[in-house]
Amino acid sequence: MNLTLESARTIIDKALAAGQEHAFKPLTVVVLDAGGHVTAAARQDGASNNRFEIAQGKAYGALALGMGSRSIMERAEQQAYFIAAATAALGGRLIPVPGGVLVRDSDGAILGAVGISGDSSDNDESAAAAAITAAGWTAQVD
Repeated sequence: MNLTLESARTIIDKALAAGQEHAFKPLTVVVLDAGGHVTAAARQDGASNNRFEIAQGKAYGALALGMGSRSIMERAEQQAYFIAAATAALGGRLIPVPGGVLVRDSDGAILGAVGISGDSSDNDESAAAAAITAAGWTAQVD
């Protein structure tokens, strides 16, 4: 099973709807396939600049390390040198804060990742997880 453009657009729509439902600040959502390629992205009106890069970094880091960006943040707190080295190895594309969530199928295979930026990291993560679940996939936040 692949994370299709249609699935990615559904995730984006659900994430933006979750943000509006909870009165989050304007969000930027990036959906990556399992290879780390951008499948789809959207930026709400009013989102601040560079939110795309931050959202992409959250998702890309999750894919690269095989864990949600919340776990990457926790690892950074324990092993700062490792996360600094991983960030350098990834060309600076790792953002170690919540908001990057892996997308898994029913068998547990990684299909891609969703990164969101715009509100607090916790709110970004909750919108991503809700959107992935609403689209019929399993969200891995840790």
